Amino acid sequence: MRVVVQNLWGRRGDWNARRAVLVDGLRELRPDLVALPEVVVNEEYDQVLDVLGPGFHVAHQSAREPGDGDDVEPGQGHSLASRWPLGEVRELDLHLTPRTEGFACGTLAAEVLAPEPFGPLVFAFHNPSWRLDQAYEREQQAVAAASFLGEAADGRARHVVLAADLDADPVSASARFWTGRQSLEGTSVCYRDAWESVHGDEPGHTFTPENPIMIGRDWPFRRIDYVFVRCGQHEGPTLEIAACRRLFDEPVDDVWASDHFGLCVDLAVP
Repeated sequence: MRVVVQNLWGRRGDWNARRAVLVDGLRELRPDLVALPEVVVNEEYDQVLDVLGPGFHVAHQSAREPGDGDDVEPGQGHSLASRWPLGEVRELDLHLTPRTEGFACGTLAAEVLAPEPFGPLVFAFHNPSWRLDQAYEREQQAVAAASFLGEAADGRARHVVLAADLDADPVSASARFWTGRQSLEGTSVCYRDAWESVHGDEPGHTFTPENPIMIGRDWPFRRIDYVFVRCGQHEGPTLEIAACRRLFDEPVDDVWASDHFGLCVDLAVP
C-alpha cells in the first residue's frame, strides 16, 4: 500500500508550471491513498480531480476557507483520495479557541474498504493551527483528534493510517503526544512516525529554505509533514513501514512543485 501526503499550496505561485510537475510526479507514483492539504474545491474547480485524474474515491473537508481576497481562494481545505471505495467519512472541527479562526483546521477521517490482506482501515488527515504562537491550540487539537480517530476506528478497522501537517516539529509536545512520548490532558496514544521508523534521527525537513518558494526564511519548524501508523497493544505499528521518502524535494526544470515537500510511504502487512 502506497501512501502520499503532499500540500498543494492551492493555486499560488506559477500554478500552471507547478501543476505539470505535480501531475506527472503523482501519476508516476501511483499511490493508493493520498492526503492533499490546501487544495481548492469549489463550484467552478476541483483541484483534486485536476491533479490526480480519475480512478480515485474522494472525501473533501466540508468546512473549507471562504477566501481572503488575496492569495487564499474560496474553497481551500483538505481532501483525501483512495484507489479503493470509501465507507463512512467523518470530520472533526478543530476551531477550539477564538485564535484558531480563519484557517481550515480540522481532522478528516475516511473508512477505506481495502481488500485483504489489509482489510477495512481508517485513513485520516490532521491539520491543526499553523501559527507559530499556537502550540497550546495544537496540543488541544491533537488530543481531540486522537479521541476522534479512536471512535472512527472502533470496531471498523484493524489499521489507522494518519497523514498530517502538524505545523510542529518532532520535539514539540503535540508531535511527542502522537508518538507516545508525552501525555496531554490526562490521555495518551502511540502512533509510529514513518520517517523516524525508516530514517531514525535524519532531519527529513519538509518546510525549509532549501525550497525557495516557502514563506519565512527562518521559520523555526522544519519537519512538519508526517505519516503515522497506529501501534497495537503488544507490538509496534500494525502495518510494516517498508519505505519512506520525501517527494518533490528538487526542482523540475527550475520549477518547485509546492512550498512543502511531500512524503511517500510504503506499508505492508507484517
